[in-house]
Amino acid sequence: MAQSYGRDHLHDSVSKRSRDPSSDYNSDKRHRAASDEAQHRPAGTLSTRRQLYERNFPLYKQPVEVGFFSLDSRRNFFNDQRQLRYYVEPRKSPDFNLRDGYTSRFVKRDDGVKEKLDHVLKWILANRDKIQTRDQTSSSSCALGVDFVTWRGHLTKVLTTPYETQEGWMLAASKFRGTIYISEVETEAARANRMTRSERQEEMMYWGYKFEQYTCADDVDGTPDPGGVVNTNEAFCTVVQTRLADHKLLFSGEVDCRVKDPDAPPAPGCYVELKTSAEICTPKQRSNFHRYKLLKWWAQSFLPGVPQIVAGFRDHDGIVVSIETFQTSKISHLIKNEINCWKPTVCMNFCNDFLSFVKSVVKEDNPRLVYLFEWDPHRDVTYTVHRDSPFTFLPDWYVKDTRSQHSSHH
Repeated sequence: MAQSYGRDHLHDSVSKRSRDPSSDYNSDKRHRAASDEAQHRPAGTLSTRRQLYERNFPLYKQPVEVGFFSLDSRRNFFNDQRQLRYYVEPRKSPDFNLRDGYTSRFVKRDDGVKEKLDHVLKWILANRDKIQTRDQTSSSSCALGVDFVTWRGHLTKVLTTPYETQEGWMLAASKFRGTIYISEVETEAARANRMTRSERQEEMMYWGYKFEQYTCADDVDGTPDPGGVVNTNEAFCTVVQTRLADHKLLFSGEVDCRVKDPDAPPAPGCYVELKTSAEICTPKQRSNFHRYKLLKWWAQSFLPGVPQIVAGFRDHDGIVVSIETFQTSKISHLIKNEINCWKPTVCMNFCNDFLSFVKSVVKEDNPRLVYLFEWDPHRDVTYTVHRDSPFTFLPDWYVKDTRSQHSSHH
Protein backbone atom coordinates (compact mmCIF):
# COMPACT_ATOMS: atom_id res chain seq x y z
CA MET A 1 0.00 0.00 0.00
CA ALA A 2 1.72 3.16 1.19
CA GLN A 3 5.20 1.65 0.97
CA SER A 4 5.35 2.39 -2.72
CA TYR A 5 5.88 6.05 -2.01
CA GLY A 6 8.18 5.72 0.97
CA ARG A 7 7.05 5.60 4.56
CA ASP A 8 9.39 8.28 5.90
CA HIS A 9 7.57 11.33 4.62
CA LEU A 10 3.90 10.47 4.70
CA HIS A 11 2.16 11.70 7.80
CA ASP A 12 -1.35 12.86 8.35
CA SER A 13 -1.74 16.60 8.67
CA VAL A 14 -2.08 16.59 12.44
CA SER A 15 1.23 14.94 13.28
CA LYS A 16 2.99 16.84 10.48
CA ARG A 17 1.92 20.29 11.62
CA SER A 18 2.74 19.60 15.25
CA ARG A 19 6.43 19.01 14.59
CA ASP A 20 9.10 21.58 13.95
CA PRO A 21 10.41 20.52 10.52
CA SER A 22 13.83 22.07 11.15
CA SER A 23 14.42 19.82 14.15
CA ASP A 24 14.27 16.48 12.38
CA TYR A 25 17.06 16.64 9.83
CA ASN A 26 18.42 13.24 10.88
CA SER A 27 15.45 11.56 12.47
CA ASP A 28 14.75 8.74 10.03
CA LYS A 29 14.47 6.21 12.84
CA ARG A 30 11.94 8.33 14.71
CA HIS A 31 9.98 8.75 11.46
CA ARG A 32 9.89 5.01 10.92
CA ALA A 33 8.56 4.28 14.36
CA ALA A 34 6.08 7.13 14.30
CA SER A 35 4.72 6.38 10.86
CA ASP A 36 4.24 2.62 10.96
CA GLU A 37 0.51 3.12 11.43
CA ALA A 38 0.52 5.20 8.23
CA GLN A 39 1.19 2.00 6.30
CA HIS A 40 -2.46 1.03 6.55
CA ARG A 41 -4.22 4.16 5.32
CA PRO A 42 -3.53 6.75 2.63
CA ALA A 43 -1.63 9.70 4.03
CA GLY A 44 -3.42 13.03 4.07
CA THR A 45 -0.37 15.02 3.05
CA LEU A 46 2.94 14.70 1.22
CA SER A 47 6.08 16.39 2.54
CA THR A 48 8.20 18.50 0.18
CA ARG A 49 11.32 18.53 2.37
CA ARG A 50 14.34 18.02 0.12
CA GLN A 51 16.27 15.68 2.41
CA LEU A 52 13.54 13.06 2.06
CA TYR A 53 14.16 12.76 -1.67
CA GLU A 54 17.95 12.41 -1.79
CA ARG A 55 17.76 8.76 -2.84
CA ASN A 56 19.05 7.13 -5.99
CA PHE A 57 17.76 8.59 -9.25
CA PRO A 58 14.54 6.73 -10.16
CA LEU A 59 14.06 4.92 -13.45
CA TYR A 60 13.00 7.39 -16.15
CA LYS A 61 12.60 5.82 -19.57
CA GLN A 62 13.77 7.62 -22.68
CA PRO A 63 10.65 9.53 -23.80
CA VAL A 64 9.20 8.40 -27.15
CA GLU A 65 7.23 10.74 -29.38
CA VAL A 66 3.91 9.08 -30.20
CA GLY A 67 2.46 12.09 -32.02
CA PHE A 68 2.19 15.85 -32.30
CA PHE A 69 -0.36 18.55 -33.06
CA SER A 70 -0.50 22.18 -34.14
CA LEU A 71 -2.54 25.17 -32.94
CA ASP A 72 -3.06 27.92 -35.51
CA SER A 73 -3.35 31.70 -35.16
CA ARG A 74 -6.92 31.27 -33.89
CA ARG A 75 -6.07 28.38 -31.57
CA ASN A 76 -7.66 25.76 -33.84
CA PHE A 77 -6.37 22.20 -33.38
CA PHE A 78 -4.71 20.32 -36.26
CA ASN A 79 -3.49 16.74 -35.97
CA ASP A 80 -0.30 17.54 -37.90
CA GLN A 81 3.06 19.36 -37.93
CA ARG A 82 2.05 22.52 -39.78
CA GLN A 83 3.35 24.80 -36.99
CA LEU A 84 6.75 23.11 -36.60
CA ARG A 85 9.61 25.51 -37.31
CA TYR A 86 13.31 25.05 -38.08
CA TYR A 87 16.20 26.39 -36.02
CA VAL A 88 18.53 28.80 -37.80
CA GLU A 89 21.72 29.36 -35.84
CA PRO A 90 22.40 33.07 -35.23
CA ARG A 91 25.77 34.83 -35.19
CA LYS A 92 27.80 34.79 -31.95
CA SER A 93 26.76 38.35 -31.00
CA PRO A 94 23.56 38.82 -32.97
CA ASP A 95 22.36 42.23 -31.69
CA PHE A 96 18.72 41.18 -32.08
CA ASN A 97 16.35 43.91 -30.88
CA LEU A 98 13.67 42.05 -28.91
CA ARG A 99 11.55 45.19 -28.52
CA ASP A 100 10.94 45.46 -32.25
CA GLY A 101 7.29 44.98 -33.22
CA TYR A 102 5.90 44.91 -29.67
CA THR A 103 3.48 47.78 -30.27
CA SER A 104 2.75 47.10 -33.95
CA ARG A 105 3.18 43.40 -34.87
CA PHE A 106 2.04 41.42 -31.83
CA VAL A 107 -1.10 39.29 -31.46
CA LYS A 108 -1.21 38.07 -27.86
CA ARG A 109 -3.05 34.95 -26.78
CA ASP A 110 -5.74 35.61 -24.17
CA ASP A 111 -4.24 33.88 -21.14
CA GLY A 112 -7.49 34.39 -19.24
CA VAL A 113 -9.02 31.62 -21.40
CA LYS A 114 -8.32 28.31 -19.64
CA GLU A 115 -8.08 25.47 -22.16
CA LYS A 116 -7.33 22.83 -19.52
CA LEU A 117 -6.44 19.49 -21.16
CA ASP A 118 -8.71 20.00 -24.17
CA HIS A 119 -6.03 19.98 -26.90
CA VAL A 120 -4.36 16.87 -25.47
CA LEU A 121 -7.75 15.14 -25.27
CA LYS A 122 -8.46 16.02 -28.92
CA TRP A 123 -5.14 14.43 -29.82
CA ILE A 124 -6.03 11.27 -27.86
CA LEU A 125 -9.42 10.91 -29.60
CA ALA A 126 -7.73 11.20 -33.01
CA ASN A 127 -4.78 8.93 -32.20
CA ARG A 128 -5.83 6.30 -29.70
CA ASP A 129 -4.18 3.63 -31.87
CA LYS A 130 -0.78 5.38 -31.60
CA ILE A 131 -0.58 5.03 -27.83
CA GLN A 132 1.74 2.13 -27.11
CA THR A 133 0.19 -0.44 -24.82
CA ARG A 134 3.26 -2.40 -23.74
CA ASP A 135 1.38 -5.30 -22.17
CA GLN A 136 -2.14 -6.18 -23.23
CA THR A 137 -2.96 -7.32 -19.69
CA SER A 138 -3.00 -3.80 -18.28
CA SER A 139 -5.26 -2.46 -21.02
CA SER A 140 -8.32 -4.28 -19.68
CA SER A 141 -8.43 -2.31 -16.43
CA CYS A 142 -7.07 0.81 -18.08
CA ALA A 143 -8.41 1.60 -21.55
CA LEU A 144 -5.56 3.89 -22.64
CA GLY A 145 -2.80 1.76 -21.16
CA VAL A 146 -1.28 4.75 -19.32
CA ASP A 147 -1.54 5.82 -15.69
CA PHE A 148 -1.42 9.60 -16.18
CA VAL A 149 -2.33 12.11 -18.91
CA THR A 150 -1.26 15.74 -18.47
CA TRP A 151 0.67 18.71 -19.86
CA ARG A 152 4.46 18.76 -19.53
CA GLY A 153 4.21 22.16 -17.82
CA HIS A 154 2.22 20.68 -14.93
CA LEU A 155 4.92 18.04 -14.37
CA THR A 156 7.60 20.75 -14.54
CA LYS A 157 5.91 22.49 -11.60
CA VAL A 158 5.89 19.23 -9.64
CA LEU A 159 9.58 18.55 -10.39
CA THR A 160 10.71 21.97 -9.17
CA THR A 161 8.49 21.98 -6.05
CA PRO A 162 11.18 20.98 -3.50
CA TYR A 163 13.16 24.11 -4.47
CA GLU A 164 10.34 26.59 -5.18
CA THR A 165 9.98 29.40 -2.63
CA GLN A 166 7.67 31.86 -4.45
CA GLU A 167 4.79 30.24 -6.33
CA GLY A 168 2.41 27.53 -5.14
CA TRP A 169 0.18 25.44 -7.38
CA MET A 170 -3.18 23.67 -7.60
CA LEU A 171 -3.53 20.51 -9.67
CA ALA A 172 -6.90 18.86 -10.31
CA ALA A 173 -6.98 15.08 -10.81
CA SER A 174 -9.81 12.88 -12.11
CA LYS A 175 -9.74 9.16 -12.82
CA PHE A 176 -11.59 8.01 -15.93
CA ARG A 177 -11.45 4.41 -17.17
CA GLY A 178 -8.34 3.65 -15.17
CA THR A 179 -6.27 6.66 -16.26
CA ILE A 180 -5.70 9.69 -14.02
CA TYR A 181 -5.91 13.04 -15.81
CA ILE A 182 -4.13 16.01 -14.21
CA SER A 183 -5.05 19.61 -15.08
CA GLU A 184 -3.88 22.86 -13.52
CA VAL A 185 -6.17 25.25 -11.64
CA GLU A 186 -4.99 28.86 -11.45
CA THR A 187 -4.22 29.90 -7.87
CA GLU A 188 -5.54 33.17 -6.46
CA ALA A 189 -1.97 34.47 -6.27
CA ALA A 190 -1.28 33.59 -9.91
CA ARG A 191 -4.53 35.23 -10.98
CA ALA A 192 -3.65 38.39 -9.04
CA ASN A 193 -0.21 38.45 -10.70
CA ARG A 194 -1.75 37.98 -14.14
CA MET A 195 -4.24 40.82 -13.61
CA THR A 196 -1.63 43.29 -12.30
CA ARG A 197 1.38 42.76 -14.58
CA SER A 198 3.37 45.92 -15.25
CA GLU A 199 3.90 47.22 -18.78
CA ARG A 200 7.56 46.16 -18.59
CA GLN A 201 6.57 42.63 -17.49
CA GLU A 202 4.14 42.42 -20.41
CA GLU A 203 6.84 43.55 -22.85
CA MET A 204 9.44 41.16 -21.46
CA MET A 205 7.02 38.27 -21.99
CA TYR A 206 6.97 39.30 -25.66
CA TRP A 207 10.78 39.25 -25.82
CA GLY A 208 10.92 35.46 -25.52
CA TYR A 209 8.60 35.03 -28.50
CA LYS A 210 10.48 37.66 -30.48
CA PHE A 211 13.73 35.76 -29.96
CA GLU A 212 12.06 32.70 -31.52
CA GLN A 213 11.11 34.80 -34.55
CA TYR A 214 14.77 35.79 -35.06
CA THR A 215 15.98 32.18 -34.86
CA CYS A 216 13.24 30.10 -36.55
CA ALA A 217 12.24 29.54 -40.17
CA ASP A 218 8.91 28.13 -41.35
CA ASP A 219 10.58 25.79 -43.86
CA VAL A 220 13.65 23.57 -43.77
CA ASP A 221 15.37 25.71 -46.41
CA GLY A 222 13.88 29.02 -45.24
CA THR A 223 15.23 31.98 -43.29
CA PRO A 224 13.74 33.76 -40.26
CA ASP A 225 11.38 36.68 -40.90
CA PRO A 226 11.81 39.20 -38.05
CA GLY A 227 9.54 41.63 -39.90
CA GLY A 228 6.51 39.37 -39.51
CA VAL A 229 3.81 39.29 -36.85
CA VAL A 230 4.41 37.51 -33.53
CA ASN A 231 1.21 35.57 -32.76
CA THR A 232 1.38 33.67 -29.47
CA ASN A 233 -1.74 31.65 -30.28
CA GLU A 234 0.34 29.55 -32.68
CA ALA A 235 2.01 26.46 -31.25
CA PHE A 236 3.52 23.12 -32.19
CA CYS A 237 3.23 20.44 -29.50
CA THR A 238 4.85 17.05 -29.14
CA VAL A 239 3.07 14.17 -27.42
CA VAL A 240 5.39 11.76 -25.63
CA GLN A 241 5.07 8.53 -23.73
CA THR A 242 7.47 7.50 -21.00
CA ARG A 243 7.64 5.84 -17.61
CA LEU A 244 8.80 7.22 -14.26
CA ALA A 245 9.41 4.21 -11.97
CA ASP A 246 5.96 2.51 -11.89
CA HIS A 247 4.07 5.39 -13.51
CA LYS A 248 3.25 5.22 -17.22
CA LEU A 249 2.96 8.79 -18.50
CA LEU A 250 1.46 10.38 -21.59
CA PHE A 251 1.99 14.13 -21.81
CA SER A 252 2.24 16.94 -24.31
CA GLY A 253 4.44 20.01 -24.38
CA GLU A 254 5.04 22.91 -26.70
CA VAL A 255 8.19 22.68 -28.85
CA ASP A 256 9.90 25.79 -30.25
CA CYS A 257 11.65 24.23 -33.26
CA ARG A 258 13.76 21.37 -34.60
CA VAL A 259 17.25 21.26 -36.12
CA LYS A 260 17.36 21.35 -39.94
CA ASP A 261 19.64 18.32 -40.35
CA PRO A 262 17.52 15.53 -41.89
CA ASP A 263 19.90 12.97 -40.32
CA ALA A 264 19.29 14.30 -36.81
CA PRO A 265 17.94 11.80 -34.26
CA PRO A 266 14.19 11.15 -34.39
CA ALA A 267 11.92 13.40 -32.33
CA PRO A 268 12.16 14.41 -29.54
CA GLY A 269 15.94 14.14 -30.05
CA CYS A 270 15.93 16.73 -32.85
CA TYR A 271 14.01 19.40 -30.93
CA VAL A 272 15.47 22.67 -29.64
CA GLU A 273 14.15 24.80 -26.77
CA LEU A 274 14.71 28.56 -27.12
CA LYS A 275 15.15 30.85 -24.11
CA THR A 276 16.10 34.41 -23.28
CA SER A 277 17.75 35.57 -20.08
CA ALA A 278 19.40 38.70 -18.70
CA GLU A 279 23.11 38.85 -19.50
CA ILE A 280 25.33 37.65 -16.66
CA CYS A 281 27.78 40.29 -15.44
CA THR A 282 28.55 39.36 -11.81
CA PRO A 283 29.27 36.14 -9.86
CA LYS A 284 26.03 36.68 -7.93
CA GLN A 285 24.06 36.83 -11.18
CA ARG A 286 25.78 33.67 -12.40
CA SER A 287 24.96 31.88 -9.16
CA ASN A 288 21.30 32.94 -9.34
CA PHE A 289 21.13 31.82 -12.98
CA HIS A 290 22.49 28.39 -12.04
CA ARG A 291 20.33 27.98 -8.94
CA TYR A 292 16.96 29.24 -10.18
CA LYS A 293 16.71 29.61 -13.95
CA LEU A 294 18.67 26.51 -14.97
CA LEU A 295 16.50 24.39 -12.68
CA LYS A 296 13.36 25.42 -14.58
CA TRP A 297 15.09 25.07 -17.95
CA TRP A 298 16.43 21.62 -17.10
CA ALA A 299 13.11 20.29 -15.77
CA GLN A 300 11.14 21.58 -18.75
CA SER A 301 13.44 19.99 -21.35
CA PHE A 302 14.46 16.83 -19.48
CA LEU A 303 10.87 15.62 -19.12
CA PRO A 304 10.08 15.33 -22.87
CA GLY A 305 13.68 14.45 -23.81
CA VAL A 306 14.54 17.70 -25.61
CA PRO A 307 18.36 17.55 -25.81
CA GLN A 308 19.37 21.18 -26.26
CA ILE A 309 18.47 24.65 -25.09
CA VAL A 310 19.65 27.73 -27.00
CA ALA A 311 19.75 30.84 -24.80
CA GLY A 312 19.91 34.43 -25.99
CA PHE A 313 21.42 36.68 -23.31
CA ARG A 314 20.02 40.21 -23.50
CA ASP A 315 20.79 43.54 -21.94
CA HIS A 316 18.35 45.74 -19.99
CA ASP A 317 17.07 47.27 -23.23
CA GLY A 318 16.21 43.97 -24.88
CA ILE A 319 19.22 43.63 -27.17
CA VAL A 320 20.56 40.06 -27.49
CA VAL A 321 24.32 40.36 -26.91
CA SER A 322 25.33 36.68 -26.86
CA ILE A 323 24.08 33.16 -27.52
CA GLU A 324 24.85 30.01 -25.58
CA THR A 325 23.77 26.41 -26.17
CA PHE A 326 23.14 24.13 -23.18
CA GLN A 327 22.95 20.35 -23.47
CA THR A 328 20.09 19.29 -21.20
CA SER A 329 22.04 16.21 -20.06
CA LYS A 330 25.02 18.34 -18.97
CA ILE A 331 23.17 21.03 -17.00
CA SER A 332 23.47 19.12 -13.73
CA HIS A 333 27.29 19.05 -14.10
CA LEU A 334 27.36 22.81 -14.67
CA ILE A 335 25.70 23.46 -11.32
CA LYS A 336 27.59 20.88 -9.25
CA ASN A 337 29.86 23.54 -7.71
CA GLU A 338 27.07 25.82 -6.49
CA ILE A 339 26.59 25.60 -2.75
CA ASN A 340 23.10 24.55 -1.74
CA CYS A 341 22.17 23.95 -5.37
CA TRP A 342 19.30 21.86 -6.71
CA LYS A 343 19.70 18.16 -7.47
CA PRO A 344 17.95 16.38 -10.35
CA THR A 345 17.49 13.27 -8.19
CA VAL A 346 15.47 15.24 -5.60
CA CYS A 347 13.21 16.60 -8.36
CA MET A 348 12.58 13.21 -9.93
CA ASN A 349 12.09 11.34 -6.64
CA PHE A 350 9.64 13.98 -5.48
CA CYS A 351 7.72 13.72 -8.77
CA ASN A 352 7.65 9.93 -8.45
CA ASP A 353 6.36 10.13 -4.88
CA PHE A 354 3.81 12.79 -5.80
CA LEU A 355 2.39 10.55 -8.54
CA SER A 356 2.28 7.63 -6.08
CA PHE A 357 0.51 9.90 -3.59
CA VAL A 358 -2.03 10.87 -6.27
CA LYS A 359 -2.61 7.19 -7.12
CA SER A 360 -3.19 6.37 -3.44
CA VAL A 361 -5.77 9.17 -3.12
CA VAL A 362 -7.59 9.14 -6.47
CA LYS A 363 -9.53 5.88 -6.13
CA GLU A 364 -13.02 6.56 -7.52
CA ASP A 365 -13.27 6.24 -11.30
CA ASN A 366 -15.55 9.14 -12.20
CA PRO A 367 -14.92 11.99 -14.67
CA ARG A 368 -17.15 14.34 -12.62
CA LEU A 369 -15.13 13.83 -9.45
CA VAL A 370 -12.08 16.03 -8.88
CA TYR A 371 -9.37 15.57 -6.29
CA LEU A 372 -7.72 18.97 -5.90
CA PHE A 373 -4.06 18.83 -4.83
CA GLU A 374 -2.71 22.09 -3.42
CA TRP A 375 0.75 23.20 -2.47
CA ASP A 376 2.18 26.43 -1.07
CA PRO A 377 5.91 27.03 -0.53
CA HIS A 378 7.26 25.62 2.75
CA ARG A 379 4.10 23.53 3.20
CA ASP A 380 3.04 19.93 2.59
CA VAL A 381 0.96 18.94 -0.42
CA THR A 382 -2.68 18.56 0.68
CA TYR A 383 -5.88 17.65 -1.15
CA THR A 384 -9.64 18.18 -1.12
CA VAL A 385 -12.43 16.28 -2.91
CA HIS A 386 -15.04 17.95 -5.16
CA ARG A 387 -18.04 16.19 -6.72
CA ASP A 388 -19.88 17.84 -9.67
CA SER A 389 -18.06 21.10 -8.98
CA PRO A 390 -16.73 23.93 -11.16
CA PHE A 391 -13.35 22.14 -10.93
CA THR A 392 -14.57 19.35 -13.22
CA PHE A 393 -12.37 19.50 -16.33
CA LEU A 394 -12.95 16.36 -18.43
CA PRO A 395 -15.41 17.58 -21.09
CA ASP A 396 -18.58 15.67 -21.99
CA TRP A 397 -17.45 15.30 -25.61
CA TYR A 398 -14.35 13.42 -24.45
CA VAL A 399 -16.19 11.20 -21.98
CA LYS A 400 -18.97 10.35 -24.47
CA ASP A 401 -16.61 9.71 -27.37
CA THR A 402 -14.34 7.54 -25.24
CA ARG A 403 -17.30 5.49 -23.96
CA SER A 404 -18.78 5.02 -27.45
CA GLN A 405 -15.42 3.98 -28.93
CA HIS A 406 -15.07 1.54 -26.04
CA SER A 407 -18.49 -0.06 -26.52
CA SER A 408 -17.97 -0.41 -30.28
CA HIS A 409 -14.81 -2.44 -29.62
CA HIS A 410 -16.67 -4.98 -27.48
